[in-house]
Amino acid sequence: MPLTVYLMAAGIFSMVTSEFLVAGLMPQIGDGLDVTVSQVGYLVTAFAAAMTVGGPFLAAGVLRLRPKQALLLLFGIFLIGNVLAATASSYAVMLVARVVAGTASAAFLGTSISLSVRLVRPELAGRAVSVALNGLMLGTLLGLPLSTFIGERYGWRAAFWAVTVMTLLAAAATLVWAPNIERQGSGSGAGGGLRRELGVFRNPKLWLVLATSTLVIGATFSAFSYFNPILTEISGFSTGSVPLLLVAYGAANLIGNAIVGRLADRHTLAVLLTGLISLGIFLAAFALLAEAPVGAVVCMLAIGLVGVTMNPAMAARVQRAGNTGPLVNTVHSSFITLGIIIGSALGGLAIPHFGLVSPVWIGVGMAALGVVSLLPDLRSGRRPVRQPVPDRPAGSAPVAAVAEVAEAGEGAGEETSRSAARVG
Repeated sequence: MPLTVYLMAAGIFSMVTSEFLVAGLMPQIGDGLDVTVSQVGYLVTAFAAAMTVGGPFLAAGVLRLRPKQALLLLFGIFLIGNVLAATASSYAVMLVARVVAGTASAAFLGTSISLSVRLVRPELAGRAVSVALNGLMLGTLLGLPLSTFIGERYGWRAAFWAVTVMTLLAAAATLVWAPNIERQGSGSGAGGGLRRELGVFRNPKLWLVLATSTLVIGATFSAFSYFNPILTEISGFSTGSVPLLLVAYGAANLIGNAIVGRLADRHTLAVLLTGLISLGIFLAAFALLAEAPVGAVVCMLAIGLVGVTMNPAMAARVQRAGNTGPLVNTVHSSFITLGIIIGSALGGLAIPHFGLVSPVWIGVGMAALGVVSLLPDLRSGRRPVRQPVPDRPAGSAPVAAVAEVAEAGEGAGEETSRSAARVG
């Protein structure tokens, strides 16, 4: 795997850590800015909303740049937002800071995934996405507890400065080691790249594929957002033990992500179908066994194996329905973030009326809807063909190999992948 893919993981890690930081330090930030915890919660929403709405526009704005230049610019914008947060003297300034950082984070995620796919042979695209998204998994596993630890020991501003240092290191490594390849669609003339990227959104199938990703993540976060109160108030765990359980959950994410990364290209549809069915079963089991500590933990770890870990397969399916460009990948990250917002928001609305476990049942319903969204692909028995990428860097697989990766059921899917491998 190229070094650059690991650099993308480092950049994603620093930005995800910043995203989770506020959630881990709500009381401290509230005291520092003289606002309520509920108002601090809106900062989390603002970051997510900026990723969903602002990210695609910023990604479109950097399409004229080469990937390396775009990434460095996005690093710079994110750093402005993060430094602004670290030095914020008022709630209004902090709100602006989170919007700037969230917008840059979404555009960076899409651009980094696009570059990771371009740097490897087509049959390794899913694994490349998996490696890059390890930054997301590690943000949950290490970034959140690390930033929380720093914030509790040295103040919440120190936590933002720590993220700033991590981001600067990732940006410096990208500057030194990332290849300066041509932008995607560079041969299309001025504006051609943007027209090409926008054109794929005329395909109705792409919107259905994006909706599947929203449902997968929404189902997962309807439960994840409320693990803490469920484990303490229903399962009977102490407050101090929950962070350790969440670390175990993050470790399950890493394992599942690595497995899915190896299967995502050849068995995309099968991974998503199996994952969604399993997710629905594990969520239902978690809801039913929430009062049994051992059963609750086992089910929670099982959810960690099959929830957000479907990201590489989701990305592969989106890229086949659209293309591998930065804008498509950024819009996909927006739909993923939308799933987080919907899942957590519906859960919050349900709790006062139906109790703490009700968000988990909402997740079961969203997983079932996710399976329904796969039915058109299951009925047709074939995948949309991945559109050609005309400007892959020297040393990578020929463009023709990209177009050969088609989803034609499990047997045919394996055969096309072997064909791509032979061409490469």
